[in-house]
Amino acid sequence: LTKKTKTKLDDILIDKLEKPIVYSIILLGYWIAIHDLHFSDKSILTSLENIGFFATIIILTSIISRIFDAFVTEVILPYAEKTERGQNNFLLPVIRKTLRSVIWIFGIIIGLDNIGLDITAMIAGLGIGGLALALAAQDSVKNIFAGIMIFLDKPFKIQDRIQIEGYDGIVEEVGLRSTRLRTLDGRIVTIPNSTFTDQSVVNITSQPSLKIKLNLGLTYDTDEKGMQKGIDILNQIVADNNDILDKTCEVGFKDFGDFSLGILFIYFIKPESHWLNSQHIINKEILKRFNEAGLEFAFPTQTILKKEI
Repeated sequence: LTKKTKTKLDDILIDKLEKPIVYSIILLGYWIAIHDLHFSDKSILTSLENIGFFATIIILTSIISRIFDAFVTEVILPYAEKTERGQNNFLLPVIRKTLRSVIWIFGIIIGLDNIGLDITAMIAGLGIGGLALALAAQDSVKNIFAGIMIFLDKPFKIQDRIQIEGYDGIVEEVGLRSTRLRTLDGRIVTIPNSTFTDQSVVNITSQPSLKIKLNLGLTYDTDEKGMQKGIDILNQIVADNNDILDKTCEVGFKDFGDFSLGILFIYFIKPESHWLNSQHIINKEILKRFNEAGLEFAFPTQTILKKEI
């Protein structure tokens, strides 16, 4: 029936509520069973009923939590992705997890209250225990505050490529305690948020272009015309390639090296172009056109002069 409707919300609800519905049927059987049995001690029935009450609250909490999760997945997330920064908004997953935690906390408190436990005394005890826990978990608290600073400062966004502490990869998830980074070799690295406040973060995605510096060496038998021909070829490669920012390139006869005449070639790859594929194409063009022009690349050599006495 849900497949025939246009919306996916009911499909998601059916998928999410399958387990709570099964547990509800089991709980119904439990209620029927304990009331059909006859106990000599009424306290046993009371204890069994309290278990049933608590299980009912937990199942209802699970249903509310799953409905909330389905609503976020089907309604809020698609709406947020249509906004300007929706796909890069890493605050929404944190809010989603926080609200789910709040729902479960309230559900457990209500369940315990319904079976007769003194919630006020428990909360007071948790307050004292929480103070001791906070002292013992200073690193976790530090990471949480660092996560809040990441949300406020926004040094990077989801799907940004960053470098930090020797890691280079794409940001996949930012939480209150840690950030997940998928490295270029496909591995997931979980980095504590305090690392981002203690160390410098390099946001590669935000760079306007990628600078490439090439030192090319021609043999010493290259004359002035050959050198100029090589420079003209490099300028023409820049003009012919759409992946390069042509107005920012620099080409020149740099120096007289130990075994070669040096040409310095600096160019910038556009941010939307692939960094390795662009270099691959340009290097092939350099090799091809220099060979066609008869320009030879130098390699380390030594000339030994033997003087006869």
